[in-house]
Amino acid sequence: MILVLGPASSGKSEWAEQLAHHSPNAVTYIATAIAHPDDPEWQAKIQKHIARRPCNWSTQEIPKALADYLDQASHEQCLLIDSLGTWVANFLTTSATEWEAILNQFLKSLQQTPAEVILVSEETGWGIIPAYEAGRVFRDRLGHLNRQVGGIATEVYLVTAGYALPLAQLAYPSPSTD
Repeated sequence: MILVLGPASSGKSEWAEQLAHHSPNAVTYIATAIAHPDDPEWQAKIQKHIARRPCNWSTQEIPKALADYLDQASHEQCLLIDSLGTWVANFLTTSATEWEAILNQFLKSLQQTPAEVILVSEETGWGIIPAYEAGRVFRDRLGHLNRQVGGIATEVYLVTAGYALPLAQLAYPSPSTD
């Protein structure tokens, strides 16, 4: 399992795609975004991602049911999940209790899947504290998820300015207080 982290437009998706290219397994690109046809900027970003993918990769659009998909995966698959931040955003209106259950099921499924998994996630919270509650909930949920996934991943990369840093080789994990 590989986690690829980074800020917006840093090259994290491209790095994850390069890692998937090297997999001996059949690659399934799992898009967590909900396509909004009334948002041309979002549509352009989605089309840019689609254009980079080889035609032999399959694509699944899974905005919420990641755990279910992981439970059905096989050891012959490489699943490239892009992105955890978008997946978390899809649950922003979910209560804290419901979110905790969804998160726990996802982490359990992630640890038990026989598939090779490459996850892309955003690093947030490096700047100002969000002025709105939804922004703070998103930042905290995604930060917690990234720490959880980073703790079980075999490789963790931080991609910034187009460079990938292998965090597990360069850094020490911090103790969890969660």
